[in-house]
Amino acid sequence: MTRKITCIICPRGCEMTVDYEGKQVNSVTDNACPRGAVYAKNEISSPVRTLTTTVLCEDGGVVAVKTDKPIPKELIFECMKEINKIRISKSASAPDVVIENILGTGANVIVTGGEI
Repeated sequence: MTRKITCIICPRGCEMTVDYEGKQVNSVTDNACPRGAVYAKNEISSPVRTLTTTVLCEDGGVVAVKTDKPIPKELIFECMKEINKIRISKSASAPDVVIENILGTGANVIVTGGEI
């Protein structure tokens, strides 16, 4: 199979062509640098994303949070369900951990800013 993938590693946004079978990548073309090829291979075999969102405060405000490392793309909605269950103090500040090792991914959900 062939798939077009736009690289998100740098601002260039190379549109690459990936030839693959299942999760096995046979070739990557049109990448401007080796990092694009690595991104394309990972995107086919095991795509990951850093999850950035907000958490409700106990008093009703919200605080910005994110995972401290990328998580499997297929777990984003399940992670959001876990994040939506919690309420934190508005005094939480970066880099406080609000959920440790979310869904066994090895990623922590951390505060990135103050109350919004």
